[in-house]
Amino acid sequence: QVQLVESGGGLVQAGGSLRLSCEASGRTFRDQAMGWFRQAPGKERNFVAGIAWSRSTDYADSVKGRFTISRDNAKNTVYLQMNSLKPEDTAVYYCAADATINSYTRREEYEYDYWGQGTQVTVSS
Repeated sequence: QVQLVESGGGLVQAGGSLRLSCEASGRTFRDQAMGWFRQAPGKERNFVAGIAWSRSTDYADSVKGRFTISRDNAKNTVYLQMNSLKPEDTAVYYCAADATINSYTRREEYEYDYWGQGTQVTVSS
């Protein structure tokens, strides 16, 4: 059974940093794209960042220059380093993985096959 488990969320002041982790189990995702999405209260879930099997990356405009996605295939884990956090970054952050081999970065929810349960990030002003 495939599982994605996020960790690293929490409460931080504006301008601070957090590092989210997403550990996969049940299969390896070293040849697949993985991504991060977020959902603020009362809003739709939106793309944040994605990383391809080749390690090429893609970011939403709202986080470009502040967030960095990376992966450690040996640990079957993807990370999201979040710097210069703003109150508008407050949301539940979800990790996602694509089952397609050699997949490039994905921005749409339907392009991902597996999802984590989410981790709350709250940024206070």
